Amino acid sequence: MSAQILVWSVAAAQLMLVVAMGCYAYRVVRGPRAQDRVLCLDAMSVCAMLLALTVGVRTGSGVYFEAALIIGVLGFVSSVALAKFLMRGEVIE
Repeated sequence: MSAQILVWSVAAAQLMLVVAMGCYAYRVVRGPRAQDRVLCLDAMSVCAMLLALTVGVRTGSGVYFEAALIIGVLGFVSSVALAKFLMRGEVIE
């Protein structure tokens, strides 16, 4: 019974993450300012990382955990670069 609960919970989490990514994609397209778009892209990278983790839990493969780590690092670096660009107008000084 507990294994069945885990399967349903992971499936529900994946569905909610996909819906959240859809909402963030809508805000990226319709965002009134560049800051809104950067914030939503950062949130989308977090959702993509969590989606990779839930797929890894569901399949039991370690490859998805490594992919989630890469997505997390790239999401952080890109958010910092975009924030610096929005504040100063250049990324590399």
